[in-house]
Amino acid sequence: MKTIQLHAFGPPENLRYEEAPDPVPGPGYVLIQVEAAGVHLLDTFLRAGDFEGSPFSAPELPTIPGREVAGIVREAGPEVDREWVGKRVVVHLGMVPGGYAELAVAKVESLYELPDHVDGVQAVAAIGTGRTTAGILAQAALTPDDVVLVTSAAGGIGAYLIQAARNVGASVIGLAGGPAKVQLVRDLGAQYAVDYNDPNWASALQDEIGSKRPVTVMLDGVAGPSGRLALELVGDGGRVLTFGWSGGERLPVDSPDLSTRGVSVTEALGDIRSRLREFEGAALDHVVEGRWRALSTTFPLSEAPSAHRALEERKTVGKVVLLP
Repeated sequence: MKTIQLHAFGPPENLRYEEAPDPVPGPGYVLIQVEAAGVHLLDTFLRAGDFEGSPFSAPELPTIPGREVAGIVREAGPEVDREWVGKRVVVHLGMVPGGYAELAVAKVESLYELPDHVDGVQAVAAIGTGRTTAGILAQAALTPDDVVLVTSAAGGIGAYLIQAARNVGASVIGLAGGPAKVQLVRDLGAQYAVDYNDPNWASALQDEIGSKRPVTVMLDGVAGPSGRLALELVGDGGRVLTFGWSGGERLPVDSPDLSTRGVSVTEALGDIRSRLREFEGAALDHVVEGRWRALSTTFPLSEAPSAHRALEERKTVGKVVLLP
C-alpha cells in the first residue's frame, strides 16, 4: 500500500510518500480502505518532535501519522462480525497512528457506520474536530441571549462553532485572516466577520457593535496578539473558553483585570478527554442531520508535506484532509 511515513522528526519534508506492507487486522480489529484521512494541528507538532504538553509519547520511527480515517471495511479480523465487511465507516484511531495510508486497521468497537449521504471528508472532520467542538459547546452552554466571539472562525473548530451558535439563536462575531476567509465566515452565518490582519479591527468592531451588546462568550483557539485584543471585548461577567494557542502564546488568563471584570476563563480541553465517545457521537449526529457542515481543504495523500506546511502557515480553510 501507499503511505506517508516519518523517518525522523523535523520539517514537513520529512514526511515521505512510499510503499509499506499491507496491515493485517488482529483480533477485534478491521482493515479499512481509506477514502479520507484527517490532518490535525497536533499532527504537525508530533511530526516536528514537539511532545511538550501532549498526551502522546514519541513513537518508534518510522511511523505512519494520522488518527482520523473514513472508508470501507475490507477485512474483519478474528472475533469480529463479518457483517462489518463492505460497510462505510469512520473512526478515530486514538493513541495509535496509521491514518495517512491507503489501508488502516482500527478497533471494531471504535467504528461508526456512515450513511451514504455523508462523505469521507465530512466524516473525518466530525470524528476529530467535531468531537472537540461538541466538548467545547457542552461547557459553553450557549443561549439565544449570548454574543459569541469565535477566533480563527474559518478553521475547522471555528466553522463548527459559528454554525452551532447560530443554531441556538446567539449573535456571532467571527475573526479570520484575509478577505476570502472573512467572506466564508459571513457565509456561515456570522453577523460580524472581521479580518484580524487589519491592525484596527478591534476598535472598528467595538464601534460597530457598541457598548450595549458586549461579548458574553469568547471561544478561543488562537490566543496570541489576536486573542489578547479579543479578550478586551468581553464584557463584565463574560466567560472565555480556550482550547489552543495557534497564535504562538497563551492568553494572559491570570490578569487582575479579568478578576475585576468578573470574567471567567476555562481551559476547555481537559474536560473533553474523559467523554470522547459521547462527543464523537454528538458531532456525527449534527453532521448526519445537516446541522453542521465542515469547511475543508483537501490534498492528495502524496502531498502530505504540503498539507502540513499550509496548516502551519494558516493558509488552509476548515478541516485539512488527505485523499488516498
